[in-house]
Amino acid sequence: MVERVTSEGVRTVDTVLERYGSTNRPQLRVTDSDAVPVGEVVRLAVDDAEYRTRVAEDASGSAVLRGAFESPRLARTPGEGENHLRAWLHALDLDYGRTIHLDVVTSDYKYGVRAPGERATYAATEAPDDGLASIARDLDG
Repeated sequence: MVERVTSEGVRTVDTVLERYGSTNRPQLRVTDSDAVPVGEVVRLAVDDAEYRTRVAEDASGSAVLRGAFESPRLARTPGEGENHLRAWLHALDLDYGRTIHLDVVTSDYKYGVRAPGERATYAATEAPDDGLASIARDLDG
């Protein structure tokens, strides 16, 4: 049986919903960049689904999340796959400048997003050991 954790039992970092790019796409700017591994692809729970996102860095040096995709490869090449984070944010219909919560489920490995005032439950996924993670990155390559 998969162990589950709630948003009340994990560290929560705030993000700010912003626009980026010439087409004003949404992004989440992480208020504590040390909470996420910039440049890495991590798991991201959105509602009851789990996706992959690449933690990017914007021009100011802040960590940002710009998508949630079906695979690590799609997270690295976001123009090729459906962006589930964008769809989720659109469905929330929040104004830009609002806070979205980022829950640290497993540091440097798995995170979850939730709307202000909402609670969430996540599958407590352990990060693979370094050797297995390296093999997975090579295969995904």
